[in-house]
Amino acid sequence: MPLNIVHDKGGLPRIILTEPTGSSAEVLLYGGQVVSWKNERREELLFVSSKAVWKPPKAIRGGIPVCFPQFGNLGSLEQHGFARNRLWSFDNDPSPLPPANNQSTVDLILKSTEEDLKTWPRGFELRLRISLSAGKLTLTPRVRNVDSKAFSFTFALHNYLSVSDISEVRVEGLETLDYFDNLMNRERCTEQADAITFDGEIDRVYLSTPTKIAIIDHEKKRTFELRKDGMPDSVVWNPWDKKAKALQDMGDEDYKTMLCVDSAAIETPIVLKPFEEWKSRQELSTVSSSYCSGQLDPRRVLHGFH
Repeated sequence: MPLNIVHDKGGLPRIILTEPTGSSAEVLLYGGQVVSWKNERREELLFVSSKAVWKPPKAIRGGIPVCFPQFGNLGSLEQHGFARNRLWSFDNDPSPLPPANNQSTVDLILKSTEEDLKTWPRGFELRLRISLSAGKLTLTPRVRNVDSKAFSFTFALHNYLSVSDISEVRVEGLETLDYFDNLMNRERCTEQADAITFDGEIDRVYLSTPTKIAIIDHEKKRTFELRKDGMPDSVVWNPWDKKAKALQDMGDEDYKTMLCVDSAAIETPIVLKPFEEWKSRQELSTVSSSYCSGQLDPRRVLHGFH
């Protein structure tokens, strides 16, 4: 099936993925970024800021930005690296992944440019497969070293999830784990709560996290299930009111309807020798959740991919 490509009002090429039950996803070549994912009832599942800037060279606030080759400010590059504000292209040679139905899959690639080599002198190919199926959005990133020497990088898929009310949300699957608290100079702490709930700003990198995390939205009676493989860490972020007001590309009230829970490789950078490839995978799905909080079986949460 040919890909459905439209140009939005900012002139950015946008790929529309659809599947038979009626769900859809929209992907920009700019940043290789998913900016919309709607379920079969046409409800938007990802958050995009009301003040997002849709013009290069700004990164777009929302959807699923790709943070590469650096997460946050943990290095000499711009915040979250440069992959999220570069123009990607279609990957015509997406092997060795199995072939996919074009109607619901797009393969993108970002290669090192002359400009990038000045600030990060390493030859790389970053591939991203985005696949849409009924109730599920899967992202498969791969990084190949095409340089003559080894290099290392950190990485994250920065998932902005749409929630009804942040104060009604809980995250399960991260209890008892260690985390770096970015609000306390990356101090290492241990999660004491039986689930993460929100009543103020949070910016944490949870370490050695399970392959499955549940984000429970009580008001919408909906649970996001985040499954991941090859990305051992998880970031949990909400700017709350003061930080939201300070961010130029974020509406003052936007923090109430968003939560970032990322799949990431941060604590231990990925090291690739020449011609080695790193591959990981993230799967986002939603399930109806009529159960009361605390009744999600933690053994199921920690079990991972089926």
